[in-house]
Amino acid sequence: MSPQEIFDYKLGWKSYSFSVPFHSDWEMEYRDYCKENFNKWQWDMYKWSNVYEHTMLFEKIKDADKFKEFIDKR
Repeated sequence: MSPQEIFDYKLGWKSYSFSVPFHSDWEMEYRDYCKENFNKWQWDMYKWSNVYEHTMLFEKIKDADKFKEFIDKR
């Protein structure tokens, strides 16, 4: 997929995405995890969703659960 196609595809599912909030100090590590374990069009990050908090958005609940399991191990 081209960058434009990825952007357009994400717009289709973002409004009903599965979200997983996390502390902003972990941004780089968690972003790297998503890059290694998911396709670019399956996830997105919403920065500063709350004080010291970012939120990962996922198209599918199984991906959100996999990510949540990863951060719960920390």
